Amino acid sequence: MLTRRGRILRVGSTRELKAEARGLKAQWIECRGCVLMPGFVDSHTHAVFAGSRVEDFEQRLQGRSDEQIAAAGGGIRHSARLLRQATREELTERASRFLRQFAEHGTTTIEVKTGYGLDVANELKTLEVIQKVSRRSPLELVPTLLAAHALPPDYEDRRGEYVQLMIRRLIPAVARRKLAEFVDCFCERVAFGVEDCRQVLNAGRRCGLLPRLHAEQLSRTGGSRLAIEVGAASADHLDALSDSDIRALARSDVVATLLPGANFHLGLKRYAPARRLIEAGAAVALATDFNPGTSPTLNMQFILALACSAMSMTPAQAIAAATINGAYALRRAHRMGSLQAGKQADLIVMNLDDYRKIPYYFGWNHCLTTVKQGRIIYSVEARR
Repeated sequence: MLTRRGRILRVGSTRELKAEARGLKAQWIECRGCVLMPGFVDSHTHAVFAGSRVEDFEQRLQGRSDEQIAAAGGGIRHSARLLRQATREELTERASRFLRQFAEHGTTTIEVKTGYGLDVANELKTLEVIQKVSRRSPLELVPTLLAAHALPPDYEDRRGEYVQLMIRRLIPAVARRKLAEFVDCFCERVAFGVEDCRQVLNAGRRCGLLPRLHAEQLSRTGGSRLAIEVGAASADHLDALSDSDIRALARSDVVATLLPGANFHLGLKRYAPARRLIEAGAAVALATDFNPGTSPTLNMQFILALACSAMSMTPAQAIAAATINGAYALRRAHRMGSLQAGKQADLIVMNLDDYRKIPYYFGWNHCLTTVKQGRIIYSVEARR
């Protein structure tokens, strides 16, 4: 593979490309005996947060329910309190450390959601941090407004007022300042209903923000049908889909983004019906859902292992879901996600001789080198 000025120039045999590479004085990266593949496109994360939710984790292991944990001060609202207390500088430094870890594990593009601010000032603060981190990092960050993540305590009995606050003040301000590309909602009985999400997503569309949706995670609410109705780029989680939902998604352009890391961390026995979605013809993506409460992993290689072992995806299906289909979920498949001439040179070299061994040897980091737009941003050799 020959790259130039951040893009893939040509793909072919070494014999075919060697003379041209020498003429261009190209830098050589030795890949013999290794897997060369597109960089991972992680299309669902919550990578800007403060603190952790390790107390929630311990309480869950002791048998407490999510409702009990939330009543004791845990859950999303705990993350919201910590984020409100954190400075922009603290959040920026923490997120930057996470991004370096993403790169070391082979991820080159990351969607980053808000959702721990839960008011106008702190949702904007989170987006400003994402913007600042994006300027510092070689990785490509895709910002998403997820103010409809949980109901703030101040609006406990005033859900409609909070929805209107998002529609009338927050979304227009975000769009005016070009701080986000997408708008998202958590469509669930414990969060926001279908009609609430419809209003928020349509308000986002009117302001130029593309919809995406947390749908059918804990129960079947109709979120996947709403995603189709509003032309969402993706519907994410999808653990509680019906057969008719699967057929509807397969007929649509909505990418079904599955997040098995959350199921694993929460100790759930049910995972999203990946094989049924694929067999129906739906486009399936995989993402880490990196967040402090339900999926504190940023290792997409581990997500591939879960996709294979827990959802019966083949290694090839899992890799496609974590690269080209993730790019479709972020509306970037025209320039990333596969090894094709003209696309960005977003590449990773894996220290394995067979791509199937990436999920087979689970829990390891196989990444030797990460290249973003033709530039080496991580190398095992450089660390030595």
